[in-house]
Amino acid sequence: MKRYLILEDGSVFAGEGFGAPTVTTGEIVFNTGMSGYQETITDQSYNGQIITFTYPLIGNAGINRDDYESINPTTKGVVVREVARVTGNWRAQMSLDEFLRRKKIPGISGIDTRALTRILREAGTMKASIVDAADDHAFDQLRALVLPKNQVAQVATTKAYPAPGTGKNVAVIDFGLKHSILRELSRRECNLTILPPTITAAEILDLNPDGVMLTNGPGDPKDVPGALEMIRGVQGKIPLFGICLGHQLFALANGADTFKMKYGHRGFNHPVREIATGRIDFTSQNHGYAVDPASIDQDVLLVTHEEINDHTVEGLRHRLYPAFSVQFHPDAAPGPHDADHLFDEFMEMMEENARKGANHA
Repeated sequence: MKRYLILEDGSVFAGEGFGAPTVTTGEIVFNTGMSGYQETITDQSYNGQIITFTYPLIGNAGINRDDYESINPTTKGVVVREVARVTGNWRAQMSLDEFLRRKKIPGISGIDTRALTRILREAGTMKASIVDAADDHAFDQLRALVLPKNQVAQVATTKAYPAPGTGKNVAVIDFGLKHSILRELSRRECNLTILPPTITAAEILDLNPDGVMLTNGPGDPKDVPGALEMIRGVQGKIPLFGICLGHQLFALANGADTFKMKYGHRGFNHPVREIATGRIDFTSQNHGYAVDPASIDQDVLLVTHEEINDHTVEGLRHRLYPAFSVQFHPDAAPGPHDADHLFDEFMEMMEENARKGANHA
């Protein structure tokens, strides 16, 4: 079935439809990963976005039960050069085409993704549609679209729920979490309570957790202002670890500012330097916003990591409290596990805080 990808700058790409045969509109972005398409599509940080995969062949491993980052993805569309006709992985339960049909997500193949990515790199991310006809009506509807501001509310849990364990009690604040964050904490035997983004500091403290995790999530961090008061009320009392959107919210709560990047970081080949040691990790990333380095109060926050290519702020640590954050995904699904030691640092931070509490008792 012939379909079209249209961009708000007037660009038109003709291709073949797969997945759900529906019209879709959203912000178009590109991902530079060579694999991990299932984890990417089901990552709620892609809420409202049409994902362009720069790797030419997508779908050859099918879809399996183990690689979901959420059960009901809210990605708006998938753009590929070639969609695999044969699924050859022993874990596969269905093809990518069938999965997208079930989840009502349209896809389009046969697109020159190199040319498309070059447009997005030069002009920045923009609105796009996958449509049946690239006519004036389709462009009028696209240009009239107003992108939503309540993305976290669309994807985060509204009720608390447990993920039982036998170790440290961790309150996980869900802004659109990836299951891989829960997997990493569960691997360290943490007893998890997943909480909605509207939770207050007082409600968190009533649970008496050993630590607080601020998860990833979609959209502009300034669209979640209620979280800032919660973070300020928790830090200094309980060890805190923020990832991706959680990192940006941690920065905003401590007086820094954020900005929208031209085309963001999406993929798992981003080199990040730990400033204190010079250690370089290749990291998984998915974000369209970043912390403004000029806005950071150096008496409050210490910059711990930077992206080597564009020097984006990739890590922060509070100078007074046991609290830190990173822009990348140390849970790395998909991606390299270079940075999963940060979960161990979080565990050590909770242990140290418990020792201090025992000494003061």
